[in-house]
Amino acid sequence: MLKTKIVAMMQESYPGINPSIAEWKGQEITDFQEDLRIRVNAHISEKWFYTHMKSSLPSAPRIDMLNLLSRYAGYANWDDFVFKNSDVISNNLPAVSIQKSANRFFVLIPFLVLIIIALFYGLFKIFNTQEYRFCFYDADTREPITNSQIEITLILEGETPIQNLTGPEGCFLLKTEKSLIRMVVKAPYYRTDTIRRMVRKLNRNEMVMLHADDYALIIHYFSMMKVDDWAKRRSRLEAMINDGAMICQVFNDKEATGMALYNKQEFIDKMTVPSGSLKNIEILNSQMRENKIMVLRFRINEKKK
Repeated sequence: MLKTKIVAMMQESYPGINPSIAEWKGQEITDFQEDLRIRVNAHISEKWFYTHMKSSLPSAPRIDMLNLLSRYAGYANWDDFVFKNSDVISNNLPAVSIQKSANRFFVLIPFLVLIIIALFYGLFKIFNTQEYRFCFYDADTREPITNSQIEITLILEGETPIQNLTGPEGCFLLKTEKSLIRMVVKAPYYRTDTIRRMVRKLNRNEMVMLHADDYALIIHYFSMMKVDDWAKRRSRLEAMINDGAMICQVFNDKEATGMALYNKQEFIDKMTVPSGSLKNIEILNSQMRENKIMVLRFRINEKKK
């Protein structure tokens, strides 16, 4: 198309020039070189003319030569020529068929990669997830803690804590792919403890030692024993309980529901009179501060009254 524009420009100066640039030779090329010099003050060699103007090779000239020829044809530069003739150029371009198979290839490959990654991740989770059995033992007697409701709170990174309870045999099962397990363990008559355990895939049975809460045991025994020296019992309780302790009795029978709160002195009074109502206490949990009871939750075991 640019060659056609160049021929039209040359015909203004040389009306009889051959309308096909491919047929130009000798004097016609010389006349073009002269007209090019006059109009845009530029020069091209005869060799360049034969290489690019007469040749049918698909290689295009450099952009500076395209700009020069476009100016000769009456345009600002090559971009201006392309812009002003874009409609004609578009209509003359060969239709480009959409390669649906290629598009499917580029869509399917990432999809397949994601499926493979998900598959490997799933297999990793399946083969890496193991079931572990955690059983709890008394640290002093080395005997299993059975028939006692042990509360386990699993602390998982980035997740809400998960609550579990042991069965009558004092054990619970945990399925996990993690190697570090962290849990908070609460049990009646045992100190609340945070357990950190590196589990081993070859050892699926884990033993966890809990230390007895001596003060909770003493209060439990006091509520069951018949004693004559009430003053001595009172003295022991005074030493064991913090002055600001919060003591809570939980009711769970048909006749009473809810709870009752005691301060230190009220609790000691009920524990140290012969006709006291706090008998056969079952400690639910306790918390210590400075080696004294700060929080105590209990209920009365009606079956042993």
